[in-house]
Amino acid sequence: MTEVSAVVKPKPRPIIRIGLFLISHSLFVSIVCCIAGVLALLLLPVLAKNTYISENALMPGSASAMLSTDDASDGHVFVNKIMSISSMSINSGIEIPEMIAKHIIESGGEVNYHKFQPLSDSFHPLQFFVGPDAGMVQDNYSSTSYGVNTVGIVRAPRGDGKEAIIIVTPYNSVKPTTSEALSLGVAYSVFTLLSRVSWLAKDIIWLAADSRHGEHAAVAAWLRDYYTLSSGDLEHEVTSVKRDGVSNGFRRAGTMAAALVIKVADSSTGFEKDGLKIYAEASNGQMPNLDLINIVNYLAVHGQGLQVRVEKIWSLLDSWWLYSLGELQELIGKVAKSLNPGWKFGIPASDYVEGCTTLASSLYNQALGIPTGPHGAFRDYQVDAITLEFSPRFSSSQRVLFLLHVGRLVEGVIRSVNNLLEKFHQSFFLYLMTSPSRFVSVGTYMIAFALLIAPLPLVAAALFSDASKSKSPGESIPTSPAWNWLYTAKTVLIVHLWGAIVTIIPYFLRQFPDSSPLISLLTWIASSAVLLFFTRAASSSLPFSCASQLQTSEWTLLKAVTVAAAFIGLCLMSVINYATAEIGALLLVPMCLMAVPLRIDATAKTAKTVARGACNVLLVFVGFPPAAFLLSKGALSSFDGVRLDDFWNWIESLREWNSATYIYICMVHLPCWVLCIHILLHRR
Repeated sequence: MTEVSAVVKPKPRPIIRIGLFLISHSLFVSIVCCIAGVLALLLLPVLAKNTYISENALMPGSASAMLSTDDASDGHVFVNKIMSISSMSINSGIEIPEMIAKHIIESGGEVNYHKFQPLSDSFHPLQFFVGPDAGMVQDNYSSTSYGVNTVGIVRAPRGDGKEAIIIVTPYNSVKPTTSEALSLGVAYSVFTLLSRVSWLAKDIIWLAADSRHGEHAAVAAWLRDYYTLSSGDLEHEVTSVKRDGVSNGFRRAGTMAAALVIKVADSSTGFEKDGLKIYAEASNGQMPNLDLINIVNYLAVHGQGLQVRVEKIWSLLDSWWLYSLGELQELIGKVAKSLNPGWKFGIPASDYVEGCTTLASSLYNQALGIPTGPHGAFRDYQVDAITLEFSPRFSSSQRVLFLLHVGRLVEGVIRSVNNLLEKFHQSFFLYLMTSPSRFVSVGTYMIAFALLIAPLPLVAAALFSDASKSKSPGESIPTSPAWNWLYTAKTVLIVHLWGAIVTIIPYFLRQFPDSSPLISLLTWIASSAVLLFFTRAASSSLPFSCASQLQTSEWTLLKAVTVAAAFIGLCLMSVINYATAEIGALLLVPMCLMAVPLRIDATAKTAKTVARGACNVLLVFVGFPPAAFLLSKGALSSFDGVRLDDFWNWIESLREWNSATYIYICMVHLPCWVLCIHILLHRR
């Protein structure tokens, strides 16, 4: 019996011992992980890989271009006709669509008009994370303010009508610019060619989108009707009545395989020769399949000799600190190569700066959640699409040559997509661009994010462990750690519910359109503060209460739950939009980890505690959403043009585009910011 009772207690498993070790050294682990996370983010341009075409069936450049000089000349004549109509003193906006429809019919294509009205701001608090409203079909065109899209279709001689490739050319039907006329000329040249070829296996749709009410609005309206089948459409399909060759029904083709938005810039600033800028970001950080960008870049550079670029933050190019980092990594790369020639680390400092500016732009545009062009409307329907903006450097006598080069590029891209037997799926959908030919995949850039948020669960566990061990006499509530945790969790939950109410306040403020942006912003802030005050009055456990009902160690437990809530919110956001989660982690993680009551630092009065208190105040100030936005805007451009109402305009744009970043700011970042202030002001 004695031997049985003296059984040795088994040792914890190795994974448990590692976890306990990390929790006991959470401070050291937090410092190491945060520094490593920032360094990993700065090293992403170095870790970027060269792009490559994953889908072998694309075969870009395998066939010779068929677009001839005659086709380009026809496109030039087409451009001149558009400009002549544009110069007319009276232009109702239907003359150019009629002219486009006439040329489509002459080339052998099908054509129909698509009338649409601009949709008013139909924002609703529950409208986030849902697809486009397919039920919103505008049948009443009594208003004189409607747009007219012209849609031309070429049926594929080798296809079955189940797939289609889309060409989009936005233009102002009342007063088109020369650049818009050139984009229409490019599309017309390619369309007439494709109407004659025998190798086409997918239908071609040319959408001449009337951009009087916005480029995105015109494309989105057509897509909404394309994917909405009404009884009227069925009748028109059965009895297709044509007037002057134009169908009076809504013509459709097959499932969209890809879409190209063709635009011509008004100027070629920043390009040494004919240039091409690729826009790929869609709503909430969605990106097209990387293969679509790769074939465009390959054909543009190697086929037509164009200079290709993606968006970058130009103000960072002159940053001395960024160039210093580039020189440092270049030096480290040279030292590593001298030690072992097989170690290929480091890139030239100039390439590093270029990569950082492009990467920062890619992160920013994805974090905004706002499409960078009309192509964003296609991603809402899971169609891979990009916007190609050409920047010509030629005189008026060289327009035919420009139309020839651009037309052959578009032809080559269509020919590659035409070879696909299925949708794009081989290459990446989650990536960041550092140049047109280099990218960072999801498996690489997630390392930086994982390192940044890794300390959060460790610190939460360590704080909970410390709070459960501490005891205070004279407590008015049970001292059970589980009870205290639930009490604190209720506080955090109520604050996050307050954040959900704050999210919908701008919806009601929008009902007063006459108020200025500054007044709307101040009203939003004041109403949120008043709401927090009344919520505190309803529950004594909310922040800023006059007397704490918990023990003196309550702030550690509150910090533990706040850190855990921040961890959950950032992880959820990383699934929806990685870029928002990454930028949010850079602001939120240090603020949550550093939060300590200021009274503790004021009582100690040591250099360490004073520095920690100053850092806490600075982090809370920078972490306030309006302050963070205005500081970042001033740092990237100039503080001279920064105004307080810019933040409201930015928030309004996020709301109107249903950006998930708006939800993150109000329901994750702002509640955690309030809780951190409560911790700082806690009466120890």
